[in-house]
Amino acid sequence: MFYEKLDQFPESFLWGAASAAYQVEGAFDADGKGPSIWDEFSKIPGKTFKGTNGDVAIDHYHRYKEDVALMAKMGLKAYRFSVAWSRVIPDGEGEINQAGLQFYVDLVDELIANGVEPVLTLYHWDLPLALQTKYGGWESREIIPAFKKYCQALYEAIGDKVKHWITFNEQNVFTAMGYRWETHPPKVSDLKRMYQANHVINLANAEAINLFHDMLPNGKIGPSFGYGPTYGLNARPENILAAANSHEFNNSWWMDVYCKGTYPKFMYKQLERLGIAPEVTPADHVLLTSAKPDFLGINYYHGGTVRENRIENTSETDVEIKEFSATDPYLMQPKDEQAQSPEIPMFETVSNPHLKTTEWGWEIDPVGFRVALREVYATYDLPIFVTENGLGAIDILEEDGSVQDDVRINYLNEHILEMRKAITDGVEMIGYCAWSFTDLLSWLNGYKKRYGFVYVNRDDESEKDLARIPKKSFFWYQDLIAQNGANIN
Repeated sequence: MFYEKLDQFPESFLWGAASAAYQVEGAFDADGKGPSIWDEFSKIPGKTFKGTNGDVAIDHYHRYKEDVALMAKMGLKAYRFSVAWSRVIPDGEGEINQAGLQFYVDLVDELIANGVEPVLTLYHWDLPLALQTKYGGWESREIIPAFKKYCQALYEAIGDKVKHWITFNEQNVFTAMGYRWETHPPKVSDLKRMYQANHVINLANAEAINLFHDMLPNGKIGPSFGYGPTYGLNARPENILAAANSHEFNNSWWMDVYCKGTYPKFMYKQLERLGIAPEVTPADHVLLTSAKPDFLGINYYHGGTVRENRIENTSETDVEIKEFSATDPYLMQPKDEQAQSPEIPMFETVSNPHLKTTEWGWEIDPVGFRVALREVYATYDLPIFVTENGLGAIDILEEDGSVQDDVRINYLNEHILEMRKAITDGVEMIGYCAWSFTDLLSWLNGYKKRYGFVYVNRDDESEKDLARIPKKSFFWYQDLIAQNGANIN
Protein backbone atom coordinates (compact mmCIF):
# COMPACT_ATOMS: atom_id res chain seq x y z
CA MET A 1 0.00 0.00 0.00
CA PHE A 2 1.52 3.27 -1.15
CA TYR A 3 0.66 6.60 0.46
CA GLU A 4 1.83 10.02 -0.66
CA LYS A 5 1.53 11.19 2.93
CA LEU A 6 1.32 9.22 6.18
CA ASP A 7 -1.07 10.05 9.02
CA GLN A 8 0.35 11.65 12.13
CA PHE A 9 0.57 9.71 15.36
CA PRO A 10 -2.36 10.57 17.67
CA GLU A 11 -1.67 13.41 20.11
CA SER A 12 -2.43 11.02 22.98
CA PHE A 13 -0.02 8.35 21.67
CA LEU A 14 2.02 6.84 24.52
CA TRP A 15 5.69 6.68 23.60
CA GLY A 16 7.15 4.33 26.16
CA ALA A 17 9.64 1.69 27.15
CA ALA A 18 9.35 -1.51 29.12
CA SER A 19 10.96 -3.87 31.62
CA ALA A 20 10.17 -6.90 33.81
CA ALA A 21 10.60 -7.20 37.57
CA TYR A 22 13.01 -10.16 37.67
CA GLN A 23 15.18 -8.63 34.96
CA VAL A 24 15.73 -5.26 36.66
CA GLU A 25 14.77 -5.15 40.32
CA GLY A 26 17.34 -7.29 42.13
CA ALA A 27 16.75 -7.18 45.92
CA PHE A 28 15.69 -10.81 45.60
CA ASP A 29 15.10 -11.24 49.36
CA ALA A 30 14.73 -7.64 50.53
CA ASP A 31 11.92 -6.38 52.75
CA GLY A 32 10.18 -9.73 53.10
CA LYS A 33 10.12 -10.80 49.46
CA GLY A 34 9.63 -14.54 48.94
CA PRO A 35 11.47 -16.63 46.34
CA SER A 36 10.11 -17.02 42.81
CA ILE A 37 10.56 -19.92 40.42
CA TRP A 38 13.23 -17.87 38.64
CA ASP A 39 15.18 -17.35 41.86
CA GLU A 40 15.49 -21.14 41.99
CA PHE A 41 15.75 -21.98 38.28
CA SER A 42 18.53 -19.51 37.53
CA LYS A 43 20.75 -21.26 40.09
CA ILE A 44 20.60 -24.59 38.23
CA PRO A 45 24.04 -25.11 36.62
CA GLY A 46 23.98 -24.61 32.85
CA LYS A 47 20.53 -23.07 32.62
CA THR A 48 21.64 -19.44 32.15
CA PHE A 49 24.61 -17.80 30.44
CA LYS A 50 27.58 -17.93 32.82
CA GLY A 51 25.21 -18.65 35.69
CA THR A 52 23.74 -15.15 35.66
CA ASN A 53 20.70 -14.47 37.82
CA GLY A 54 18.47 -11.69 39.08
CA ASP A 55 19.70 -11.47 42.66
CA VAL A 56 21.00 -7.96 41.94
CA ALA A 57 20.11 -7.49 38.26
CA ILE A 58 20.47 -3.71 37.74
CA ASP A 59 19.27 -2.92 41.29
CA HIS A 60 16.22 -0.99 40.12
CA TYR A 61 14.59 -1.71 43.49
CA HIS A 62 17.03 0.66 45.19
CA ARG A 63 17.62 2.98 42.21
CA TYR A 64 14.12 3.44 40.82
CA LYS A 65 14.12 7.20 41.47
CA GLU A 66 17.32 7.56 39.44
CA ASP A 67 15.79 5.51 36.63
CA VAL A 68 12.52 7.46 36.64
CA ALA A 69 14.48 10.72 36.51
CA LEU A 70 16.13 9.47 33.32
CA MET A 71 12.71 8.60 31.91
CA ALA A 72 11.58 12.14 32.62
CA LYS A 73 14.71 13.53 30.97
CA MET A 74 13.96 11.45 27.87
CA GLY A 75 10.38 12.75 27.84
CA LEU A 76 8.98 9.22 28.11
CA LYS A 77 5.17 9.17 28.05
CA ALA A 78 4.74 5.67 29.50
CA TYR A 79 6.74 3.04 31.36
CA ARG A 80 5.61 -0.56 31.34
CA PHE A 81 6.86 -2.61 34.29
CA SER A 82 5.82 -5.81 36.00
CA VAL A 83 5.11 -6.61 39.63
CA ALA A 84 6.89 -9.49 41.37
CA TRP A 85 4.03 -11.53 42.83
CA SER A 86 6.28 -12.96 45.58
CA ARG A 87 7.29 -9.45 46.64
CA VAL A 88 3.64 -8.61 47.31
CA ILE A 89 2.56 -12.03 48.68
CA PRO A 90 5.71 -14.01 49.59
CA ASP A 91 4.05 -17.44 49.51
CA GLY A 92 1.69 -16.45 46.71
CA GLU A 93 -1.58 -16.83 48.60
CA GLY A 94 -1.16 -15.82 52.25
CA GLU A 95 -0.49 -12.55 54.01
CA ILE A 96 0.25 -9.43 51.98
CA ASN A 97 3.75 -8.07 52.46
CA GLN A 98 3.06 -4.38 52.95
CA ALA A 99 6.68 -3.37 52.40
CA GLY A 100 6.77 -5.13 49.05
CA LEU A 101 3.42 -3.69 47.99
CA GLN A 102 4.56 -0.22 49.00
CA PHE A 103 7.48 -0.39 46.59
CA TYR A 104 5.08 -0.52 43.65
CA VAL A 105 2.84 2.19 45.11
CA ASP A 106 5.92 4.39 45.45
CA LEU A 107 7.11 3.54 41.93
CA VAL A 108 3.71 4.44 40.46
CA ASP A 109 3.66 7.72 42.40
CA GLU A 110 7.20 8.56 41.28
CA LEU A 111 6.31 7.93 37.64
CA ILE A 112 3.18 10.07 37.82
CA ALA A 113 5.08 12.88 39.57
CA ASN A 114 7.53 12.88 36.66
CA GLY A 115 4.87 12.91 33.96
CA VAL A 116 5.30 9.25 32.98
CA GLU A 117 2.17 7.10 32.72
CA PRO A 118 2.62 3.75 34.51
CA VAL A 119 1.59 0.61 32.62
CA LEU A 120 1.45 -2.33 35.01
CA THR A 121 1.96 -6.00 34.08
CA LEU A 122 0.53 -8.41 36.64
CA TYR A 123 2.51 -11.48 35.58
CA HIS A 124 5.82 -11.55 33.74
CA TRP A 125 6.96 -15.14 34.41
CA ASP A 126 8.12 -15.00 38.06
CA LEU A 127 5.60 -17.24 39.86
CA PRO A 128 6.05 -17.53 43.65
CA LEU A 129 8.08 -20.67 44.29
CA ALA A 130 5.72 -21.72 47.09
CA LEU A 131 2.84 -22.08 44.61
CA GLN A 132 4.97 -24.20 42.30
CA THR A 133 5.95 -26.43 45.20
CA LYS A 134 2.49 -26.70 46.78
CA TYR A 135 0.24 -26.98 43.73
CA GLY A 136 2.48 -27.68 40.77
CA GLY A 137 2.17 -24.11 39.58
CA TRP A 138 -0.04 -23.38 36.59
CA GLU A 139 -0.98 -27.03 36.13
CA SER A 140 -3.44 -26.81 39.03
CA ARG A 141 -6.69 -24.91 39.21
CA GLU A 142 -5.87 -24.29 42.88
CA ILE A 143 -3.63 -21.45 41.75
CA ILE A 144 -6.48 -19.42 40.25
CA PRO A 145 -7.89 -18.03 43.53
CA ALA A 146 -4.33 -17.19 44.61
CA PHE A 147 -3.79 -15.15 41.44
CA LYS A 148 -7.15 -13.46 41.92
CA LYS A 149 -6.20 -12.50 45.50
CA TYR A 150 -2.88 -11.07 44.27
CA CYS A 151 -4.65 -9.04 41.58
CA GLN A 152 -7.18 -7.73 44.08
CA ALA A 153 -4.38 -6.51 46.36
CA LEU A 154 -2.90 -4.47 43.51
CA TYR A 155 -6.24 -3.20 42.26
CA GLU A 156 -7.04 -1.94 45.78
CA ALA A 157 -3.61 -0.44 46.50
CA ILE A 158 -3.03 1.29 43.15
CA GLY A 159 -6.46 1.58 41.62
CA ASP A 160 -7.09 4.33 39.09
CA LYS A 161 -3.52 5.64 39.35
CA VAL A 162 -2.78 3.16 36.54
CA LYS A 163 -5.02 3.32 33.47
CA HIS A 164 -3.57 0.45 31.43
CA TRP A 165 -3.02 -2.96 33.04
CA ILE A 166 -1.56 -6.09 31.45
CA THR A 167 -2.65 -9.49 32.75
CA PHE A 168 -0.10 -11.99 31.37
CA ASN A 169 3.03 -11.35 29.34
CA GLU A 170 3.67 -13.71 26.43
CA GLN A 171 1.69 -16.69 27.61
CA ASN A 172 2.69 -18.48 24.42
CA VAL A 173 6.37 -18.12 25.31
CA PHE A 174 6.51 -18.97 28.99
CA THR A 175 4.27 -22.02 28.62
CA ALA A 176 6.31 -23.43 25.73
CA MET A 177 9.69 -22.65 27.27
CA GLY A 178 8.64 -23.99 30.67
CA TYR A 179 6.51 -27.01 29.78
CA ARG A 180 7.94 -28.10 26.45
CA TRP A 181 11.54 -27.07 25.94
CA GLU A 182 12.70 -27.19 29.59
CA THR A 183 14.52 -23.87 29.10
CA HIS A 184 12.37 -21.99 31.63
CA PRO A 185 10.87 -23.14 34.93
CA PRO A 186 9.35 -25.54 35.80
CA LYS A 187 11.73 -27.38 33.43
CA VAL A 188 9.19 -29.84 31.98
CA SER A 189 8.92 -31.48 28.57
CA ASP A 190 5.34 -32.72 28.26
CA LEU A 191 2.90 -31.29 25.73
CA LYS A 192 -0.21 -32.52 27.51
CA ARG A 193 0.91 -30.76 30.68
CA MET A 194 1.76 -27.66 28.67
CA TYR A 195 -1.70 -27.37 27.16
CA GLN A 196 -3.34 -28.04 30.53
CA ALA A 197 -1.25 -25.35 32.22
CA ASN A 198 -2.07 -22.98 29.37
CA HIS A 199 -5.79 -23.60 29.95
CA VAL A 200 -5.49 -22.84 33.67
CA ILE A 201 -3.71 -19.59 32.79
CA ASN A 202 -6.55 -18.69 30.44
CA LEU A 203 -9.00 -19.17 33.31
CA ALA A 204 -6.84 -17.04 35.61
CA ASN A 205 -6.66 -14.35 32.91
CA ALA A 206 -10.45 -14.30 32.64
CA GLU A 207 -10.87 -14.05 36.43
CA ALA A 208 -8.39 -11.15 36.57
CA ILE A 209 -10.18 -9.26 33.79
CA ASN A 210 -13.64 -9.72 35.30
CA LEU A 211 -12.44 -8.67 38.75
CA PHE A 212 -10.75 -5.63 37.25
CA HIS A 213 -13.90 -4.53 35.46
CA ASP A 214 -15.83 -4.88 38.74
CA MET A 215 -13.31 -2.92 40.80
CA LEU A 216 -11.82 -0.43 38.34
CA PRO A 217 -14.44 0.29 35.67
CA ASN A 218 -12.57 3.38 34.48
CA GLY A 219 -9.38 1.49 33.66
CA LYS A 220 -8.32 -0.68 30.73
CA ILE A 221 -6.94 -4.21 30.88
CA GLY A 222 -5.76 -6.83 28.42
CA PRO A 223 -3.13 -9.52 27.86
CA SER A 224 0.21 -9.03 26.12
CA PHE A 225 1.00 -11.60 23.45
CA GLY A 226 4.14 -12.45 21.48
CA TYR A 227 2.69 -12.23 17.97
CA GLY A 228 4.28 -12.85 14.60
CA PRO A 229 2.76 -13.21 11.13
CA THR A 230 3.30 -16.42 9.19
CA TYR A 231 4.39 -16.49 5.55
CA GLY A 232 4.20 -19.32 3.08
CA LEU A 233 7.59 -19.95 1.47
CA ASN A 234 6.09 -19.24 -1.95
CA ALA A 235 2.78 -19.30 -3.81
CA ARG A 236 2.44 -23.09 -3.87
CA PRO A 237 -1.06 -23.75 -2.46
CA GLU A 238 0.41 -26.39 -0.14
CA ASN A 239 2.66 -23.75 1.40
CA ILE A 240 -0.21 -21.29 1.77
CA LEU A 241 -2.14 -24.00 3.63
CA ALA A 242 0.90 -24.62 5.81
CA ALA A 243 1.00 -20.91 6.66
CA ALA A 244 -2.67 -21.02 7.67
CA ASN A 245 -1.93 -24.03 9.88
CA SER A 246 1.04 -22.28 11.46
CA HIS A 247 -1.00 -19.15 12.15
CA GLU A 248 -3.63 -21.23 13.95
CA PHE A 249 -0.94 -23.01 15.95
CA ASN A 250 1.23 -20.00 16.86
CA ASN A 251 -1.33 -17.18 17.13
CA SER A 252 -5.03 -18.06 17.03
CA TRP A 253 -4.77 -20.74 19.72
CA TRP A 254 -4.17 -18.00 22.29
CA MET A 255 -5.72 -14.90 20.78
CA ASP A 256 -9.11 -16.48 20.10
CA VAL A 257 -9.47 -17.45 23.74
CA TYR A 258 -8.53 -13.97 24.92
CA CYS A 259 -11.00 -12.25 22.61
CA LYS A 260 -13.71 -14.79 21.81
CA GLY A 261 -13.55 -17.09 24.83
CA THR A 262 -13.20 -20.23 22.70
CA TYR A 263 -10.39 -22.34 21.31
CA PRO A 264 -10.17 -22.44 17.49
CA LYS A 265 -11.86 -25.61 16.29
CA PHE A 266 -9.12 -26.63 13.85
CA MET A 267 -6.37 -26.61 16.46
CA TYR A 268 -8.49 -28.18 19.19
CA LYS A 269 -9.32 -31.07 16.88
CA GLN A 270 -5.64 -31.69 16.13
CA LEU A 271 -4.79 -31.77 19.82
CA GLU A 272 -7.73 -34.06 20.53
CA ARG A 273 -6.39 -36.54 17.99
CA LEU A 274 -3.08 -36.59 19.85
CA GLY A 275 -4.74 -36.90 23.24
CA ILE A 276 -3.23 -33.64 24.51
CA ALA A 277 -6.15 -31.18 24.31
CA PRO A 278 -7.05 -29.46 27.58
CA GLU A 279 -10.24 -30.37 29.38
CA VAL A 280 -12.77 -27.54 29.03
CA THR A 281 -15.77 -27.78 31.33
CA PRO A 282 -19.10 -25.99 30.75
CA ALA A 283 -18.20 -23.67 33.65
CA ASP A 284 -14.85 -22.93 31.98
CA HIS A 285 -16.65 -21.96 28.79
CA VAL A 286 -18.95 -19.60 30.66
CA LEU A 287 -16.01 -17.93 32.40
CA LEU A 288 -13.87 -17.59 29.27
CA THR A 289 -16.66 -16.08 27.19
CA SER A 290 -17.53 -13.61 29.97
CA ALA A 291 -14.13 -11.90 30.09
CA LYS A 292 -13.51 -9.27 27.43
CA PRO A 293 -10.19 -7.41 27.17
CA ASP A 294 -10.29 -3.68 26.53
CA PHE A 295 -7.20 -3.72 24.33
CA LEU A 296 -4.51 -6.12 23.15
CA GLY A 297 -0.87 -5.83 24.03
CA ILE A 298 1.35 -7.01 21.20
CA ASN A 299 5.03 -7.91 21.57
CA TYR A 300 6.65 -8.04 18.14
CA TYR A 301 10.11 -9.27 17.25
CA HIS A 302 9.54 -11.34 14.09
CA GLY A 303 7.24 -13.85 12.46
CA GLY A 304 8.00 -17.08 10.65
CA THR A 305 8.10 -18.71 7.23
CA VAL A 306 6.81 -22.20 6.57
CA ARG A 307 6.36 -24.75 3.84
CA GLU A 308 4.30 -27.89 3.40
CA ASN A 309 4.77 -30.43 6.14
CA ARG A 310 7.72 -32.81 5.85
CA ILE A 311 5.49 -35.89 5.51
CA GLU A 312 3.76 -34.78 2.30
CA ASN A 313 6.36 -32.42 0.86
CA THR A 314 8.23 -33.91 -2.09
CA SER A 315 8.81 -30.75 -4.14
CA GLU A 316 11.13 -28.49 -2.15
CA THR A 317 14.43 -29.58 -0.71
CA ASP A 318 16.72 -26.61 -1.37
CA VAL A 319 15.80 -24.26 1.48
CA GLU A 320 17.32 -23.99 4.91
CA ILE A 321 15.25 -25.58 7.66
CA LYS A 322 14.77 -23.28 10.62
CA GLU A 323 15.74 -25.33 13.64
CA PHE A 324 14.31 -24.43 17.04
CA SER A 325 16.72 -22.50 19.23
CA ALA A 326 16.41 -21.80 22.92
CA THR A 327 17.32 -18.19 22.13
CA ASP A 328 14.31 -17.77 19.84
CA PRO A 329 11.13 -18.60 21.75
CA TYR A 330 8.75 -17.29 19.10
CA LEU A 331 8.98 -20.30 16.76
CA MET A 332 7.96 -23.66 18.12
CA GLN A 333 9.22 -26.66 16.17
CA PRO A 334 9.65 -30.29 17.23
CA LYS A 335 12.68 -30.94 19.38
CA ASP A 336 14.38 -34.34 19.23
CA GLU A 337 11.37 -35.76 17.40
CA GLN A 338 9.17 -35.60 20.48
CA ALA A 339 6.56 -38.32 20.72
CA GLN A 340 3.77 -35.76 20.39
CA SER A 341 4.54 -32.98 17.93
CA PRO A 342 1.45 -31.33 16.53
CA GLU A 343 3.46 -29.31 14.01
CA ILE A 344 4.85 -32.25 12.03
CA PRO A 345 1.71 -32.98 9.98
CA MET A 346 0.79 -29.29 9.69
CA PHE A 347 3.85 -27.30 8.61
CA GLU A 348 7.63 -27.07 8.59
CA THR A 349 9.47 -23.88 9.52
CA VAL A 350 12.17 -22.62 7.16
CA SER A 351 14.43 -19.58 6.98
CA ASN A 352 13.14 -16.60 5.05
CA PRO A 353 15.60 -15.93 2.19
CA HIS A 354 14.62 -12.26 2.09
CA LEU A 355 15.44 -11.33 5.69
CA LYS A 356 18.61 -10.57 7.63
CA THR A 357 19.05 -11.68 11.23
CA THR A 358 20.29 -10.26 14.53
CA GLU A 359 23.43 -11.45 16.31
CA TRP A 360 21.19 -13.99 18.05
CA GLY A 361 19.67 -15.31 14.84
CA TRP A 362 16.28 -13.59 15.07
CA GLU A 363 14.96 -12.46 11.70
CA ILE A 364 14.58 -8.70 11.22
CA ASP A 365 11.27 -7.97 9.53
CA PRO A 366 9.87 -4.43 9.93
CA VAL A 367 7.16 -4.99 7.29
CA GLY A 368 6.04 -8.02 9.30
CA PHE A 369 5.30 -5.60 12.14
CA ARG A 370 2.78 -3.78 9.96
CA VAL A 371 1.34 -7.10 8.82
CA ALA A 372 0.98 -8.21 12.43
CA LEU A 373 -0.79 -5.02 13.51
CA ARG A 374 -3.14 -5.22 10.55
CA GLU A 375 -3.95 -8.89 11.18
CA VAL A 376 -4.64 -8.48 14.87
CA TYR A 377 -6.80 -5.39 14.47
CA ALA A 378 -8.79 -6.83 11.57
CA THR A 379 -9.43 -10.09 13.42
CA TYR A 380 -10.26 -8.84 16.91
CA ASP A 381 -11.28 -5.17 16.45
CA LEU A 382 -9.59 -3.98 19.64
CA PRO A 383 -7.13 -1.12 20.15
CA ILE A 384 -3.51 -2.27 20.13
CA PHE A 385 -0.78 -1.30 22.56
CA VAL A 386 2.67 -2.39 21.37
CA THR A 387 4.10 -3.57 24.67
CA GLU A 388 7.47 -4.80 23.37
CA ASN A 389 9.64 -4.29 20.30
CA GLY A 390 13.39 -3.96 20.28
CA LEU A 391 16.82 -5.22 19.33
CA GLY A 392 19.16 -7.29 21.45
CA ALA A 393 22.78 -6.52 20.59
CA ILE A 394 26.31 -6.43 21.97
CA ASP A 395 26.83 -2.77 22.91
CA ILE A 396 30.27 -1.32 23.52
CA LEU A 397 31.01 1.39 26.07
CA GLU A 398 33.57 3.60 24.32
CA GLU A 399 36.52 5.25 26.03
CA ASP A 400 34.76 8.60 25.85
CA GLY A 401 31.81 7.16 27.79
CA SER A 402 29.44 6.95 24.82
CA VAL A 403 27.55 4.00 23.34
CA GLN A 404 27.11 4.31 19.59
CA ASP A 405 24.19 1.94 19.04
CA ASP A 406 23.25 3.01 15.51
CA VAL A 407 22.13 -0.51 14.67
CA ARG A 408 19.42 -0.21 17.34
CA ILE A 409 18.35 3.21 16.08
CA ASN A 410 18.01 1.85 12.54
CA TYR A 411 16.03 -1.15 13.78
CA LEU A 412 13.60 0.95 15.81
CA ASN A 413 13.26 3.60 13.10
CA GLU A 414 12.29 0.99 10.51
CA HIS A 415 9.75 -0.66 12.81
CA ILE A 416 8.18 2.61 13.99
CA LEU A 417 7.84 3.71 10.36
CA GLU A 418 5.86 0.53 9.61
CA MET A 419 3.73 1.19 12.70
CA ARG A 420 2.97 4.66 11.36
CA LYS A 421 1.94 3.06 8.07
CA ALA A 422 -0.36 0.70 10.00
CA ILE A 423 -1.99 3.69 11.66
CA THR A 424 -2.46 5.21 8.20
CA ASP A 425 -4.01 1.88 7.17
CA GLY A 426 -6.60 2.39 9.93
CA VAL A 427 -5.23 0.43 12.89
CA GLU A 428 -6.23 1.97 16.23
CA MET A 429 -3.10 2.29 18.38
CA ILE A 430 -2.69 3.28 22.03
CA GLY A 431 1.08 3.44 22.26
CA TYR A 432 4.46 1.84 21.76
CA CYS A 433 6.81 0.54 24.46
CA ALA A 434 10.27 -0.25 23.22
CA TRP A 435 12.08 -3.11 24.90
CA SER A 436 13.75 -1.92 27.00
CA PHE A 437 14.39 1.35 28.87
CA THR A 438 17.62 0.26 30.55
CA ASP A 439 19.84 -2.69 29.85
CA LEU A 440 18.65 -5.61 31.92
CA LEU A 441 19.18 -9.29 32.64
CA SER A 442 18.28 -11.38 29.60
CA TRP A 443 16.52 -14.45 31.01
CA LEU A 444 18.93 -16.90 29.40
CA ASN A 445 21.64 -14.68 27.88
CA GLY A 446 22.84 -12.73 30.89
CA TYR A 447 24.05 -9.15 30.42
CA LYS A 448 25.83 -9.71 27.13
CA LYS A 449 22.61 -9.25 25.18
CA ARG A 450 21.59 -5.61 25.64
CA TYR A 451 18.32 -3.95 24.66
CA GLY A 452 18.19 -0.65 26.52
CA PHE A 453 18.29 3.03 25.71
CA VAL A 454 20.38 3.34 28.87
CA TYR A 455 23.61 1.39 29.26
CA VAL A 456 24.07 -0.19 32.70
CA ASN A 457 27.71 -0.57 33.69
CA ARG A 458 27.85 -4.21 34.68
CA ASP A 459 28.63 -7.48 32.94
CA ASP A 460 28.17 -11.20 33.49
CA GLU A 461 31.10 -11.47 35.89
CA SER A 462 30.78 -8.29 37.95
CA GLU A 463 28.19 -5.77 39.08
CA LYS A 464 30.79 -2.98 38.74
CA ASP A 465 29.18 0.33 39.73
CA LEU A 466 25.84 -0.16 37.92
CA ALA A 467 26.13 3.37 36.53
CA ARG A 468 23.40 4.48 34.12
CA ILE A 469 24.80 5.87 30.83
CA PRO A 470 22.40 7.10 28.12
CA LYS A 471 23.22 5.61 24.71
CA LYS A 472 22.97 7.39 21.37
CA SER A 473 19.53 5.79 20.97
CA PHE A 474 18.40 7.54 24.17
CA PHE A 475 18.77 10.94 22.54
CA TRP A 476 17.30 9.70 19.25
CA TYR A 477 14.16 8.49 21.05
CA GLN A 478 14.06 11.69 23.10
CA ASP A 479 13.86 13.69 19.84
CA LEU A 480 11.29 11.33 18.36
CA ILE A 481 9.02 11.73 21.39
CA ALA A 482 9.39 15.52 21.32
CA GLN A 483 8.18 15.48 17.70
CA ASN A 484 5.49 12.83 18.38
CA GLY A 485 7.02 10.68 15.66
CA ALA A 486 6.60 13.31 12.93
CA ASN A 487 10.24 12.77 11.92
CA ILE A 488 9.58 9.09 11.11
CA ASN A 489 8.75 8.99 7.43
